[in-house]
Amino acid sequence: MGKDYYSVLGISRGASEEEIKKAYRKQALRFHPDKNKSPKAEDKFKEVAEAYDVLSDAKKRDIYDRYGEEGLKGSAEGGGPTGRPTFNYTFSGDPHAIFAEFFGGRSPFDHFFPTAGDEFDPNDPFGAFGMGGMGGVGGFHQAFKPHPGGPLRAHEKRQDPAVVHELNVSLEEVFSGCTKKMKISRKRLNPDGCTIRSEDKILTVNIKRGWKEGTKITFPKEGDETPTNIPADVVFVVKDKPHPVFRREGSDIVYPAKITLREALCGCTVKAPTLDGRTITVTSREVLKPGTKKRIVGEGLPLSKYPEKRGDMILDFSVRFPEKLGQNTRDALEQILPV
Repeated sequence: MGKDYYSVLGISRGASEEEIKKAYRKQALRFHPDKNKSPKAEDKFKEVAEAYDVLSDAKKRDIYDRYGEEGLKGSAEGGGPTGRPTFNYTFSGDPHAIFAEFFGGRSPFDHFFPTAGDEFDPNDPFGAFGMGGMGGVGGFHQAFKPHPGGPLRAHEKRQDPAVVHELNVSLEEVFSGCTKKMKISRKRLNPDGCTIRSEDKILTVNIKRGWKEGTKITFPKEGDETPTNIPADVVFVVKDKPHPVFRREGSDIVYPAKITLREALCGCTVKAPTLDGRTITVTSREVLKPGTKKRIVGEGLPLSKYPEKRGDMILDFSVRFPEKLGQNTRDALEQILPV
């Protein structure tokens, strides 16, 4: 005698599709190894999955109903009806994958099994709902109807919070624009919907001219994926690298122009570099106090919204005073400088 799949699921041979689903749901929850710690639970769980795999498929069920397990698996020797179709079924599926697919990838145990202190019959996984008189699959679906503003349904997933990374860029890269290749490591579901693999992925970020520090670039749902979540968005936040020469102020760049006391009093010429490799010559004949600023229009960074326009370069003058003065110099200055 071969296996009696109907008996495994606890249903009659004339069971409907909905009754087969309801029976699998009940037996799979009853024998799932995560909840049933008996030694034979794993075998029973696999047997239930095989029975459901056969009876939920119209073609397999028809062969099984007519020729039994031997006919389904092509193992009958001799005898048998004339013209019996050739069929060679082998259950090679993963019972846990079937379970995960049936329940939409989300663990149903939070909904089916009571919390500590509740009375619970392990042979009746629906007891926690008080569903003894459901009378068909309709009662099961009723248990998952959310209250207005109530908890998530069993198959509904939540998205994880965004994963945020800093993206360091130089002022030259902001000036010209560039492309960054960012490698991330993440977890992804395998096709069985149950097991997880680790993988690397390259995300391409196009840095546009003039982007300000704090600009966010979002890659939707590129984070870790599991059977119970919606992958998080991956977000890169632009951060300016410290520059050896300039300091950034929005779309302006500040150049620290260091001059001597003599230059501050008598006039000076400053050669200021630019981000595109040129040199700008600025001459001053006025007295330059420490902290004096001069603005060179249009020599800053591109404006983020209007990259054809540019901010300014600001020369921020600082005066280097001499460490000491000789007496003759001191006397001369006393005579020359105004009181």
